[in-house]
Amino acid sequence: MSSSAAAEYERRLGDRRRRIADLDRAHLRLSNLRLAIAGVGAVVLWLAFARAALSPWWALVAWLAFAVVAVAHAKVLERRERVGRAERLYLRALDRIAGRWAGTGRDGAGFAAGHPYARDLDLFGRASLFELLNTARSEAGETTLAAWLSRGADGDELRVRQAAVDELRPLLDLREQLAVLAAEGEVSRTGALSQWARSAPMRIAPAWPVVFAASGATTAVLVVVASFDIVSWTPFVVWLLVEAVLIWSWKKRLLQIVERIGRPAEDLKILWALAARVERERFAAARLVAVREALAGCAAAVARLERLVSLLESSTHNLFAAPITQVLLVPQQLAIAIDRWHAAHGPDVDAWLAAIGDVEALCAIATYAYERADDPFPTLVETPVFDAVALAHPLLAEASAVANDVRIGGDGPRVVVVSGSNMSGKSTLLRAVGLNVVLALAGAPVRAKRLTLAPMAIGATLRVDDSLEEGHSKFYSEILRIRAIVDAAKGPLPLLFLLDEILHGTNSYDRRIGAEAIVRALVDAGAIGFVTTHDLALTELAARLGGRAVNVHFEDRLENGRMVFDYRMRPGVVEHSNALALMRAIGLEV
Repeated sequence: MSSSAAAEYERRLGDRRRRIADLDRAHLRLSNLRLAIAGVGAVVLWLAFARAALSPWWALVAWLAFAVVAVAHAKVLERRERVGRAERLYLRALDRIAGRWAGTGRDGAGFAAGHPYARDLDLFGRASLFELLNTARSEAGETTLAAWLSRGADGDELRVRQAAVDELRPLLDLREQLAVLAAEGEVSRTGALSQWARSAPMRIAPAWPVVFAASGATTAVLVVVASFDIVSWTPFVVWLLVEAVLIWSWKKRLLQIVERIGRPAEDLKILWALAARVERERFAAARLVAVREALAGCAAAVARLERLVSLLESSTHNLFAAPITQVLLVPQQLAIAIDRWHAAHGPDVDAWLAAIGDVEALCAIATYAYERADDPFPTLVETPVFDAVALAHPLLAEASAVANDVRIGGDGPRVVVVSGSNMSGKSTLLRAVGLNVVLALAGAPVRAKRLTLAPMAIGATLRVDDSLEEGHSKFYSEILRIRAIVDAAKGPLPLLFLLDEILHGTNSYDRRIGAEAIVRALVDAGAIGFVTTHDLALTELAARLGGRAVNVHFEDRLENGRMVFDYRMRPGVVEHSNALALMRAIGLEV
């Protein structure tokens, strides 16, 4: 982790806490001032009406002063809440750098459902890659980030993502502002706003706006002429009856429009704020320029809709304004304007939400890149290869993660058979490889000094469980997974397979024959990958596959009754097992 990132976070955290202290003092002063004005107003009212010592207009002055202070107080509280969210943002960032992040954030566990290797590689859930990366605060951002981790992109897309991440990496102010704004509510691809935008507008006939405008104008004219005694109030009363029939005939459609825009309206202010902030930024990276262009006009359009919705709510719920707006048919005219906005811009909303999701996902990866300044972007090639120098597990703390050089594919072996005793690091190696591929194919830096790879699919069997519901044993579940991996090797992308303790649910004879056939089929299909085992009979695979496979191993040693592992990968086959030693170390008499 970067010490410079920690220092900058500490500086910003201190600054935000000083701002919070200043705003808390302002809040206290304004609270006391409001109380004082309210007291003065009460005295003025008493003097004006009980003693007739003052003009009642002084009470109005006191009320106006109270309103001004109340508005200022509300703005202070809003700023206090936003600065408080920034404080929490930097506290969590410092926790990430210190390795205290597991279980503290939104982990995206729901995204793991149905994914072929999410559980194997800890992509989602507690202490997962998603939880480590996720600084998104909107559903749109989280969904986009999860999609990027779930499905790798092609080389061209990855290069534009890398350029965007590199540009966003030092822009801490922008990332903070977007995170603070997005945390104010839901900006969702699947929520109320998106569902409303996808629904069909009512498409009110063009004649109705003219009818309502003319009716409202007629009402206003009748009030004016009757007020000046040019005509009696009888035509006005008759006209109100005509309007009542018109309002009643249109009541159902008005209610439909009001109800449909009700919940989406909560998202509008946040979408407007996020779009406006992105539109103000000047980007150089092609992906960020494209996102900004996708949001062009969004802020202005959403601001107009938000104003229409706000006016509609005021015209129907304000006790003082509602009688006037009703007779002028203002709610009907506003509802038609909202429906027209829906027809004009509804198809654009999904693209706007997707752009916001892209920005948040890129900011999440940029934050990860900022905090791991020494981690490089991978070099992308076309030939199936995974060539890493000092590769480490990205979810382990830097102090405890042991790095290893790993090369497979290209002009090297296509299969690495990893032997070693229990707990020696075989599965951790496979997860380190798999997670770094996921990071690379999402557009993020990788946990290595250098990594060269091609865009590839992943197949893994690190966590295989039996299923009582489906009537599958653990062995049967494993071979079903392996069949799916063999099928995936025939797909358009080269496959990286990670087979942990392959076929460990059967006897050694069947395991050796089955494992050789499976690995040979994968290699013949163009796949590259790793096979781990503590059954030394399987290490014969390397000899049977010739130069296409190689043996490596992890070692351990017993010191003072305790197993010691160095997690260093070495060439060749492991020469001993630690199973009996482990059993004796925990007190079993074997």
